[in-house]
Amino acid sequence: MRPLNMPYALWIHRTAGTWFLLSLLLALLPSLKAQGLFAKSSTTAQLSLDVSQAQPGDRITAAIHLKSIDGWHTYWRNPGDDGGGGPIGQATRIDWTLPQGVTAGPIQWPTPEKYVEKEFHTHILNEGTLLVPLTLAPNLSFGTFNISAKLRWLECKEECVPGSATVNASLSVGPEAKPSPANPAIQAAAALLPSSQPTTARGFWETSSESERRSLIIEWEHPVAQNGFDFFPFEKQGDFGAKSVALPPANSKSRLRKLVGKPEAGWPSSVRGVLAPTTSGKPTAPGFEVNLSISEPASNATAAANTNAVQEPVAIGTLLVMLSFAFIGGLILNIMPCVLPVLALKILGFVNQAKQDPKLVRSLGLIYGLGVIVSFIALASIALLVQKAGGVAGWSTAFQNPYFRIGLTVLITLVALNLFGLFEVTLHPTATETAFVYASKEGPVGAFFNGILAAALATPCTAPFLGAAIGFAFTQPALILLLFFVTAGAGLALPFVVLCWNPAWLKLIPRPGHWMVRFKVAMGFPMLATAIWLFWFTATRMGDAGVLWFGLSLVTIAAATWVWGEFVQRGASRRGLAIATSLGLVAISLVYLLPKASQRSKIDWKKWSPEAVARAQAEGHPVLVDFTADTCLNCKFNKSTSIEIASTIRILGEIKAVTLEGDFTDADPEIAKELAKHGRRGVPLVLVYSKVPGSEPKVLPTVLTPTIVHEALDWASKP
Repeated sequence: MRPLNMPYALWIHRTAGTWFLLSLLLALLPSLKAQGLFAKSSTTAQLSLDVSQAQPGDRITAAIHLKSIDGWHTYWRNPGDDGGGGPIGQATRIDWTLPQGVTAGPIQWPTPEKYVEKEFHTHILNEGTLLVPLTLAPNLSFGTFNISAKLRWLECKEECVPGSATVNASLSVGPEAKPSPANPAIQAAAALLPSSQPTTARGFWETSSESERRSLIIEWEHPVAQNGFDFFPFEKQGDFGAKSVALPPANSKSRLRKLVGKPEAGWPSSVRGVLAPTTSGKPTAPGFEVNLSISEPASNATAAANTNAVQEPVAIGTLLVMLSFAFIGGLILNIMPCVLPVLALKILGFVNQAKQDPKLVRSLGLIYGLGVIVSFIALASIALLVQKAGGVAGWSTAFQNPYFRIGLTVLITLVALNLFGLFEVTLHPTATETAFVYASKEGPVGAFFNGILAAALATPCTAPFLGAAIGFAFTQPALILLLFFVTAGAGLALPFVVLCWNPAWLKLIPRPGHWMVRFKVAMGFPMLATAIWLFWFTATRMGDAGVLWFGLSLVTIAAATWVWGEFVQRGASRRGLAIATSLGLVAISLVYLLPKASQRSKIDWKKWSPEAVARAQAEGHPVLVDFTADTCLNCKFNKSTSIEIASTIRILGEIKAVTLEGDFTDADPEIAKELAKHGRRGVPLVLVYSKVPGSEPKVLPTVLTPTIVHEALDWASKP
């Protein structure tokens, strides 16, 4: 505010600089925000010391704890690769401000996680403690000193922003050493560091040095060979690819294969780094540091001999311990969420069988166990075939097959519908609520099927002990691997077999009655939840509209089962028509709807905007614009029948058309304005623009045919 006795000219002169600086700050504010200078950091930092008082000449440990939230992360000492061997990310830096007589050593890093995204992979820390040794001079005087560190990091999620913080701690120097309250946490962090004790390790190239990418075999001595090791090089010396392939041990040494991209400085002869067991990119143990010397193969025959060397037999004691782990892990699988719904089915089966001949109950229990064992043998066989073909096999190898997941999703959906009473598994002409009908659904086939179902649902889950046991098994010969799978299957089957063979326990089960009908329907809900879980991660990995088309496929199958149960199993007339309708619906689901779920767009859709249309016309291109929404079934129909088909795609390429898409799933005022401009209140709206700049588009009908689209494109291609 201008003082009353100050002339306006003088006041303006004195405040002009202030107003200029404020204006400049306001103008730069968006840019500064974009650089993260005013954004709240998603990573917090804290400095602590392992002692509250140290003696002169001591070596103490400073701990910097970094914690990122909501999916953000910082980077390890070697941030990773961009797919071409180039750097990506930025390691955390520490600039110390220390009292005279105190010196800081190098950072001791924990084992990182590996994050893989498309063509690049990075080494990240979501939460970790960086330890730094501080050495006190012997002549350091007594007193209290301030330890300060300026930290700089790069934190990333969907975007990356620089972060920084200054952290401080107080250190007393006196006649005796005293631990600090943070000492236990720092000791725990030290236990998570890779072991720095020397470990014998070597590497050799399998392929010639003339290629841009070479296969590297790494082998090392390890007391118990495990599956899933990975190598993290300390420094950038080539692109040590995202994947590691476990190889069978040779000469009592564990081995893995890495595909390495050529660095600018040439192929390295030695690399320092960390070897650590990992699962899905996350370390399951700290691992150990290695100084890896790498040699060139004497010949291709030598490399092949090294790769396929005969392994020594595993120690009996180790084998028995790991087999016990497999058995215990199989037992625990019975209470895992993915297997638990099958428990409900078997409980109902035991209720049905409780009053029958004990010999029949025992035989059915054994048949259930046989179903489990046979299924586990099949899983082991699949894993062995994958390994033999050069792939990476694991416990859930079968579940990683999309066709297996689709089939299992359909199967579990049918089981849930059966429990709800839409149809009956048996072809018995009636569906009365008597114990006889429920008992008729049991028998050898039902028991064997339940065993297969339990094994199938166990594959996406793991359990304590099981992971280590199966990981060990995958480094052993085929017969030992098969033995481990059979042992795990025996653990899964044992509780039901024991229950069938102990009549005293079966006597505790209530008599069959009407309550079983309600119990049967109630058990359909956990089975339906399992079906939804399977559908969730199966459909989202299919085509662009996998959720829609796979969902419609399941609904159509559900309708087929309802027709079958209502008009074939429980109907009295026109059963032939009902059978044809049910089979027709199944055919529509499997032949038409399900293949559409796996289709991906072959058209390179760009985001629509008026500027994009004008730019394409100015460059002499016809333009096809599709205003659509995920909620619009008519839009999906138009795309699948008239736009994203081979003939239309061919024409689009021939006339060099630009394809733009306006997504109206969420409210968009600009798209709403464009729809209104062409007389539409909603989607679908398909426009075809001539390549003549500034020309008005041709508005296509709401329901399209290939002919309509082709004729419009032919019109758009002409001058």
